[in-house]
Amino acid sequence: MGIIETEGLTKIYVRDVIDTEFGRLRIRLTNRKTVALQDLSLDVQQGEIFGLLGPNGAGKTTAIKILMGIHFPTSGSARLMGKPLGDREVKKRIGFLPENPYFYDYLKGWEFLDFYGQLYGMDKKTRRRKIERLLDQVGLTHAADRPLRGYSKGMNQRIGLAQALMNDPEIVFLDEPQSGLDPLGRKEVRDIIVSLRDEGKTVFFSSHILSDAEMICDRVAILYRGKLQSLGTLGSLLSQSVRDWEIVLRGVSDEFMDRWRPRLVRLEKSDGDFWVIAKEEATTHELIREATAAGGVLIQLLPRRESLEDYFIRQVQGSPEPRGAAA
Repeated sequence: MGIIETEGLTKIYVRDVIDTEFGRLRIRLTNRKTVALQDLSLDVQQGEIFGLLGPNGAGKTTAIKILMGIHFPTSGSARLMGKPLGDREVKKRIGFLPENPYFYDYLKGWEFLDFYGQLYGMDKKTRRRKIERLLDQVGLTHAADRPLRGYSKGMNQRIGLAQALMNDPEIVFLDEPQSGLDPLGRKEVRDIIVSLRDEGKTVFFSSHILSDAEMICDRVAILYRGKLQSLGTLGSLLSQSVRDWEIVLRGVSDEFMDRWRPRLVRLEKSDGDFWVIAKEEATTHELIREATAAGGVLIQLLPRRESLEDYFIRQVQGSPEPRGAAA
């Protein structure tokens, strides 16, 4: 049994639309239905980082809002910690950071966290101790006395993470926690998420940034147009066969490399070195052999395997599996 379970979770939004025809004053009321989530069944194990991945509009936020009890499903069911959605005791044991949170930006960092601590019914001494620890954990001790309106996007994301952890939750839901952050900010958020797993917490987060998810997730689910496309560990989903070969050569002439250009996927020159992508292994070995015979030096040879982004594109576009992938 997983700590998070969904079965056949479906959400259909119905919108009333009024069409008017001014010439004849005809008014027509119609219902437009949008299927945001369709038959989502998955389970998340305790203590893992689980990534719900997909492009914008895939249904990720809808799924999280249903699990949080903000939206109700049209059909299907879900359980958190073995309890139905909406259980009051379970709600006390979960944390949540929405994609676009609204903070009272006139509050200072420590005041903001203190406010949430009071909502959780913590006494003053407990709140102070918790706030100090969380500010240190998210790297904002230096900004504790600064109003939130002076925080950067990355700082706001980190104070939001601290808010989601004020009640020491067992499950942390994060909706697009790295969206809009620069590479440094994304790394800081990744490090915090990994530290939560090290503490034994379960982290369920949505993202469209596949490279970041690939670095930290234990398992992922891929959503596309509201439907589950894949579910599993990265090792079970990604092909382990070599996709292509990355080669760096030094000491060969432009004329030599130009003769090879038609057989290569990519050829670039930087600081006198040639950076090459070759698709075929035979081509790779032949190029290296002839380059060294011509006086060149092999600087790097790197086999490149399928990434999560490659896999995602293959799933949603119906691309063929890489050669050598298991059936």
